[in-house]
Amino acid sequence: MNQRVAMFLTLIVLACTSCGGGGESNVTSSSSGPVTIESGTTSTASGSPSPTPTPTSSGSAGQSVRGLAIQMAKIASNFDTAPWLEAIPSAHSADPDVVGAFRFLCAPSHVAYDDPIVYPSQPGRSHLHTFFGNTEANAFSTYESLRTTGKSTCRNALNRSAYWIPSLMNGRGQVVMPDYISIYYKRYPTSHPSCQTGEGCIGLPRGLRYVFGRTMNGPSGADHVYFDCQGASATPGHYPNLVEAARNCPSGSQIGAVVDAPSCWDGKSLDSADHRSHMAYSVYDAGLDAHVCPATHPFHIPTFTLAAWYTTDNTLDRSGNTSPTANTWYFASDRMEGMAPMTSGMTFHADWFGAWDDDILDTWIANCINKKLSCASGNLGGGTLLKASDIAEYKGPRLIDKPS
Repeated sequence: MNQRVAMFLTLIVLACTSCGGGGESNVTSSSSGPVTIESGTTSTASGSPSPTPTPTSSGSAGQSVRGLAIQMAKIASNFDTAPWLEAIPSAHSADPDVVGAFRFLCAPSHVAYDDPIVYPSQPGRSHLHTFFGNTEANAFSTYESLRTTGKSTCRNALNRSAYWIPSLMNGRGQVVMPDYISIYYKRYPTSHPSCQTGEGCIGLPRGLRYVFGRTMNGPSGADHVYFDCQGASATPGHYPNLVEAARNCPSGSQIGAVVDAPSCWDGKSLDSADHRSHMAYSVYDAGLDAHVCPATHPFHIPTFTLAAWYTTDNTLDRSGNTSPTANTWYFASDRMEGMAPMTSGMTFHADWFGAWDDDILDTWIANCINKKLSCASGNLGGGTLLKASDIAEYKGPRLIDKPS
């Protein structure tokens, strides 16, 4: 593990924020694998993306969440899970923070013009994305395919969830690959007063997926996105776009794109037509001195912060020029065909499609979250650790050619 990643791992153990298998690096354009295609996913006549159907659990195999029976049926991991766990001292208390935390790093996996949430079964339809986690994630991905195929760059295949973000471009037609992304799950323990409101605090429903962050039209209200810098000569901050962050990130430092996921679920849908409205952000309740979920989205689930970190170089314009045509880095969603270019970073967003091994998911929620522990580097909180596979650290080139 390189010194920069090791330093970051040390930092996230100390930090608090607000209330599988082997193989060489596989950063390539996406290739298809053995997947299951959902029905009813054609685009509309206008060419807009169609909503992904909301599957329901089947018979007794579909376990309910607090009386809800809409989550997907359980699919056990189809490999021996024991080698991917190792003994480790239990995590320490998260005090004085009021949430339990579970953190880990992911390496980039591949890039593709795919989006299995927004454009299901339509390969090549989206802007370019960089994928993390499940190495077989593509336009045809479903909960079943994610649970039964693919390795994972997020520790190991006990977390076959797929995470993806718009690819970062350097203005020369090259993709800038992240050094890593950090994932920081958090939620109140069930004993907290906030969990006694609405439908309470639950785990992650099987098959849940959503898009979060900024839209193609740019920021709208509180978009839960900011940019940061870290390194010996960097000036950390909460910058609104890449251009302003770049002015404070000299070559060799790291620039970060950070986005918070929503923490409240409506309990009715695993997806929605806009891939966002079945989810909501919590609101502050002065009486409880805590965040609670709105009545429309009464289930409080573990949320997470995703931060993608990139090493800067001299292809990053630091002049402060805010023109969207400046020769600087930009995300693929900032410059879409048929749309006016946006200032770099103003369309940054992320997608998540959950596909955790159920036993592992239950373990870190029971220990790290409900016992209010501070779990880092894949520590599951109960004396076990998600062992890192050989693809959990990125070893590929920093710049790769954009796929055709």
